[in-house]
Amino acid sequence: MLLTITLILSFLVAVNFLLLLFSCNKSTKKVNNKKPQIIRNEKPTLVTTQLQTAQLAATGS
Repeated sequence: MLLTITLILSFLVAVNFLLLLFSCNKSTKKVNNKKPQIIRNEKPTLVTTQLQTAQLAATGS
């Protein structure tokens, strides 16, 4: 009984390794030869959304 269970488990492990070796879902290793992109830190431009007093519209009051 113990010998039968051992033989069945070892057979299943062997089949598992064979399926692992000969599986069709193999991924190819692609070498990335692209140069790294250089990120430049430019000074941010100051954008003001607040209008100056001369540019304010008349409210009519």
